[in-house]
Amino acid sequence: MARLVGTGFRRFLPALRHIGRALQRRWRRSLQFRTVLTTLLLAVTSFAAVGAYLSHQIANNLFQERLTQAESETRYNVKQVQDTFDGAQVTDQSSVITLVYDTLNAVEGRGSVIQRRYVFEAMPEQTKPRNRWVESRASDQLTVSVIPPELRKAVQESGKDQYWASTVIPVGTEDRPGIAVGNKVTFNGTVYELYLIYDLNTAQQTLDEIQRVLWAGGAVLVLLIGAVAWYVTRNVVSPVSHAAMVSEKLAAGQLQERMVVRGEDEVARLGASFNHMAASLQEQITQLATLSQMQQRFVSDVSHELRTPLTTVRMAAEVLYDARDDFDPINKRSAELLYNQVERFQSLLSDLLEISRFDAGVAVLDAEPEDILQVVAHVIEGAAPVAAEYGSEIVLSAPAQPIIVEMDARRIDRILRNLILNAVEHGEGKPVTVTVAANQAAVGIAVRDRGIGMEPSEAARVFDRFWRADPARARTTGGSGLGLSIAMEDTKLHNGWLQAWGRKGSGANFRLTLPLHQGEDIDTSPVQLEPDDVMAPGEPRNIPRETDNRNMLVLETGAARLAPVPTSKETP
Repeated sequence: MARLVGTGFRRFLPALRHIGRALQRRWRRSLQFRTVLTTLLLAVTSFAAVGAYLSHQIANNLFQERLTQAESETRYNVKQVQDTFDGAQVTDQSSVITLVYDTLNAVEGRGSVIQRRYVFEAMPEQTKPRNRWVESRASDQLTVSVIPPELRKAVQESGKDQYWASTVIPVGTEDRPGIAVGNKVTFNGTVYELYLIYDLNTAQQTLDEIQRVLWAGGAVLVLLIGAVAWYVTRNVVSPVSHAAMVSEKLAAGQLQERMVVRGEDEVARLGASFNHMAASLQEQITQLATLSQMQQRFVSDVSHELRTPLTTVRMAAEVLYDARDDFDPINKRSAELLYNQVERFQSLLSDLLEISRFDAGVAVLDAEPEDILQVVAHVIEGAAPVAAEYGSEIVLSAPAQPIIVEMDARRIDRILRNLILNAVEHGEGKPVTVTVAANQAAVGIAVRDRGIGMEPSEAARVFDRFWRADPARARTTGGSGLGLSIAMEDTKLHNGWLQAWGRKGSGANFRLTLPLHQGEDIDTSPVQLEPDDVMAPGEPRNIPRETDNRNMLVLETGAARLAPVPTSKETP
């Protein structure tokens, strides 16, 4: 049997868990369900407390009423019994028994249901001489054992006082509640204990009926309260749910969605205000979208239109620049300035065209599996002349094994070139460190400089278009102000992260994190954003240092070449 019960419980356990999870989900997501269930629980608790209190009070009142009646009737009947015994003129035992029997039967209430019974018992251990002609007598099915010992002791030790106690009366095959009231009577010099026992079965039936009525009425009332709560909350929650659904559609771009308004109450006014707000937002968003499209089209058209005359100007500038040695110093300087500014103009125009592609949503990712370390090395090699000009060295810390990433190599090259050139420009001639690491799902590249640094507020805006931390500072590398913005857009195309950290006087660190496979999400980056050398002492480091199995490459300032530097595990 136990095995069958265990098997059945194991079969039903998944269903119970499913129901529990469904109820928890419903509780979290449905205000109406939560309100109705809370109302029902509070109503059940309240009615249970009130019902228990009323039932207890009714039971006490019924019991006290029957107890008062029993005590009054017992005093009267005991007085009659004692008067009968005192006036009896009997000498033989049979006459005594007959008298006692008739007298006790007279005090026993009879009817369709026995209401009052008796137990007549001689007190034990009586020391004075007596004629004990009647030992004990009781009503049908009763014995002295139905009298509680505490009551017998109180009656035996008292004088003529009356005592009572609750007891249980056997009637047929059932036990009924009752009250036993005890007194002392004397007959022919013998002291007897006389107990009148009152049947409380009718009172118990009345109490049970009242309790059934209370619980049935409470259950019906709880159901009615639940129905009322459901109806009221439905009228309140339904418009809110409808508003939430319309808000989700508006957020998804369905700007024509509106709430259905009925009536003139507070909910109707809320719906009308919501619709007015939605209409206003739709109008503003449409205007902004139109303006944005016009601006994008203007930038794109202007950029395209400028390409032809710019190409002509650039060719002329190149001719003048190649012949600058034949000019006088003033014209030579003018030719150099013209050539440099045309080059910068060409770069700005290319960036504007790229931005217009991103804005128009036509930028396409041409991803193929490639070794990202080769891309990093190629970018560092291209940045060698600028690093030599600034007197900086570029240190590459990377694993010895290739890191294959599904990426658009052209866009990654452009991102890294922007990051490294910016680090060299703002590094104040100090070393620039490029760290590459990978984990199971992602590859991380950190570009760290130790130059002027930037505030956290500046790091939050460094990827904005045309934003500069110091607008008065002149550019020396000919940047367009769109490089980091384009780098961010390229990173988004790869579903990656591009983050910046900075601190005044401690330099800056830019971290690029890319998934190894397209379509996968990134949880953590293999490299940390805040460098170790600026962390507080004792602060935990959540990114392990991968110094083992690495090659260190240093870009020397003088010869501008890459030279391998052995790690601690290699032989110097």
